[in-house]
Amino acid sequence: MANFTPFDVADYLDNEVTIAAYLTAALEDPEPDAFLVAVKNVARARGMTQLAKESGLGRESLYKALAPGAKPRYETVMKVVRALGVNLHAEVRPT
Repeated sequence: MANFTPFDVADYLDNEVTIAAYLTAALEDPEPDAFLVAVKNVARARGMTQLAKESGLGRESLYKALAPGAKPRYETVMKVVRALGVNLHAEVRPT
C-alpha cells in the first residue's frame, strides 16, 4: 500500500505571482465559497496571526470570516485582501 503525504495547497503559495494566480482562479469559480477558501489558504500560507495583525482583525474573527458559508462584510474582505498584499480589479469579460 502506498504512503502519501496529505496535499496542502498552502505549501505551494510561496510567492506573490502564485498567490495572485490562485486568487484569480478562485474568483472565476462559480462556487460562492471558492474565493473565501482560497483567501483562507493564502492566509494560512502567510500565517494567520501575522495576517490578523496586519488586517486589524482578531485571529478568531479572521477564522470565522473565512469559513465556508460565512458571509463576511465587504470591508472585512478588503482588509484581508489588502493585508495579503494583493489588488482585486475588474476587467471586461471576453465575449
